[in-house]
Amino acid sequence: MKLAAACTVAFAASANAFAPANVAGNRATQLNAVKDDFVKLGAAALAGVAIFGATLPAQALTKSELNQLSYLQVKGTGLANRCSEVIGEDTITPKAGQRLGEMCIEPKAWAVEEEIGKGGKTEKKFVNSKVMTRQTYTLEGVEGSLKTEGGNIVFTEEQGIDYAACTVQLPGGERVPFLFTVKELVAKGNGGSFKPGFQMGGDFSVPSYRTGLFLDPKGRGGTTGYDMAVALPGLQSGEEGDAEMFKENNKTFDVGQGRIEMEVNKVNAEESEVGGVFVASQPGDTDMGSKVPKKILTKGIFYAKILD
Repeated sequence: MKLAAACTVAFAASANAFAPANVAGNRATQLNAVKDDFVKLGAAALAGVAIFGATLPAQALTKSELNQLSYLQVKGTGLANRCSEVIGEDTITPKAGQRLGEMCIEPKAWAVEEEIGKGGKTEKKFVNSKVMTRQTYTLEGVEGSLKTEGGNIVFTEEQGIDYAACTVQLPGGERVPFLFTVKELVAKGNGGSFKPGFQMGGDFSVPSYRTGLFLDPKGRGGTTGYDMAVALPGLQSGEEGDAEMFKENNKTFDVGQGRIEMEVNKVNAEESEVGGVFVASQPGDTDMGSKVPKKILTKGIFYAKILD
């Protein structure tokens, strides 16, 4: 009975978390409610949610509101995987020497390009997929330089938690791993100021999903391990056998290329914050050179702050 009651309270809180936000005047009340929610739920409620494998959905908060929460108030709520909300529709013109930092990039939807046959014809389409990774797929603390070229803002990514290993599942059950990232991004804008409607985009590098130290089930790796499948020596004797398993035996660290397009829809000049939406496309995992990568399409939101 206690577990059932705890779960009821937990799922009620989850439903309330997705309710539309009230007007700005009630934001202080919302923040206090978030702080008190997990105190009221107690350990029993959190244990009940853990049994069913669920995570309490978190309501978006501004950066200043999020900074008021303690570690225990954030732990287990999903807030750490959420990008902060920006309120306002101001305009910010970066000055010389300023940087774009504290950038958060949060995916909301994923799609994988697949070949679909219909009427004797095959065409490529993006199929909606479900993320299988726990709430650790958001990029955080991304930072880089800002400069102006020809009157347009150019952002160059330099550091931060700019990659996250993710796995999505297609409707048929196939799972597609990929490294969600914006490494070495150079995004060029369409204006000299951050304001609603401002757009910027560019290419970025996509490192291998696995590193050279990874060993496959047969002990083969890129920089260590065997250079052949020890359990199948007969298939690899002679030139023909080695050619058949060449890609599996000879691991490579593949670096692909992706592209992201971002559009600003919220700007808070007082807090030097910008927020908006993004669409990114990139290749998936190649299993260290043995598979053809699938194309991944990611959509979501982002947050960033102009730093001096």
